Formats: sequence, structure tokens, C-alpha cells
Amino acid sequence: MKLTLNGILAFLLAYALGTAVTAQDNCATGKTIKPGVITIGTGDPAYFPWVIDDRPESGMGFEGSVAYEIADRLGFAKQQVEWVRTSFDGALEPGEKAFDLNLQQYTITKERDKNIDFSMPYYTSAAAIVVRQPVIDEGIDTEKSALAGLKWGAAEGTTAEALITKLIAPKEAIQIFTDTSAVTEAMKADQIHATLVDLPTALFLAVLMLDDGVILGQYPHEVSGDLDQFGAVMAQGSPLKPCVDAAISAMLDDGSLSLLDAKWLSSNISVPVIRN
Repeated sequence: MKLTLNGILAFLLAYALGTAVTAQDNCATGKTIKPGVITIGTGDPAYFPWVIDDRPESGMGFEGSVAYEIADRLGFAKQQVEWVRTSFDGALEPGEKAFDLNLQQYTITKERDKNIDFSMPYYTSAAAIVVRQPVIDEGIDTEKSALAGLKWGAAEGTTAEALITKLIAPKEAIQIFTDTSAVTEAMKADQIHATLVDLPTALFLAVLMLDDGVILGQYPHEVSGDLDQFGAVMAQGSPLKPCVDAAISAMLDDGSLSLLDAKWLSSNISVPVIRN
């Protein structure tokens, strides 16, 4: 029998999920906003490779599959999971939520944590630079002095602006746009030359959003720091937080989270590393 890499990953994932310790079962009883249901938020739209084909209910994509695995460990079957759509910034506002948890590549920061609760990190991403082919054709390299001469853009409400400032220190002011789609449109119009996003999103932009997109390079976690750890968002003081944290911790311990990463993210990405 011939085993492919995807076949091996699928077998290991099934084994890990099938043998996982489910001590989190029943932890969430009476703690969700709807009895007997867990409501999970995502973006509108939700992008590859986090969610496939903008259908979170399929359980396809990294965050789609992580969400269902968390729900399962909290004692909710797939049919007991409901999805809602939110704006990126709206989910971070203080007050009551229309969801129990929201997975939308939210970077954990102290400032955001003042208004909401984060779960423990379920993913740590490298930060990646996206440019268009004309920038490559002009001979750009990854030296900091060269990158600083580019025109940079970032989506508002994200940590991209802080990361660009920290890692690159552009000579011109960073232009801020409403969302990632607006950033890519600005790149197409030559208003900006480059942007910085998490590595999987960089892949999506370069391959699907830009006809001539290129991932110039990535900054590893030890360079970019803790600004690129993703956590699920919950209402401040959510009684569900200890349960979600326990589920994610168990997924880390038994290797199932790493297998989901390998299935949906790592196997699709090979990008040069920037260390200067």
C-alpha cells in the first residue's frame, strides 16, 4: 500500500483525536450563550487557509478544524456548533458578544486584552512580507535599509503597523487601510509597495488576491516577538475561558494541534527567512 504525506497526516490526526484526553467534556455546561450550543465567530468573509471556500461549517481549513476540535473537547457535537460572522474590530469591542469564542487570526496583545479575554495561543505565526513582481524585478533585497525605502501599507485594527515599525522602520509613513482587501487593492494601484501579514495570510494574498504577488520573506518568531501569537476571543470575564484553555492545552500536549498545523498550514508554505 502506497502512503502519501497527506495520508500519513490524516492517519496520525485521526489517531491523536481519537485517543485524546477529554477531561474538558462538560466543563462548558451552562456557560455558553445558548444552552446546548456553542456559538463560534469568524470573519465575513473568512479566508483560505484559515477557512476553506468561506464555509466554516465544513470544518475545513486550520481555524475551522481547530474550532470544531475545541467544541468536541468541550462536549459539543458538530451539529451543536453554530457560526456567526463578525467584523474584525467589532469582536474586540467591550461588552456582550454574539459568540462564545471567535477565531479570526487575532494577535494577542495587552491593549486588546483590556476589553476582551483571549484564550491561550493556538497558533504562533511568522510575519511575512508580500510584494508584487515589479518590486522583485527592480532588484529589491531583504536588507533592512532596502525595505525601509519601500512604501508600506497595513490594515487598521491589526498589529501589522506596529510590526512594520519595529522590524523595518520605513522612511515614509505607513498607509493604513480598512482591511486586507483594501491593502491589496492599493498594491495593485501602486499606492504602496509592500505589506506585512501572518505567513498563511501572505500565501493567500500572493496566490489568490494578487496576480503577480510574491512572498519576499518571513521573520521567524524569535525576531518578530510575541505580537504574532493568535488566541480565540471571548467576552471579558467569560466563564468559558478556563475550558477553552484546557482544550487547547490538551491539543498541544497530544500533538493534534501540530497535526492540524501540518495539514492546513505548514505543508503549503516554504518561504525564505529574514534574520537581519
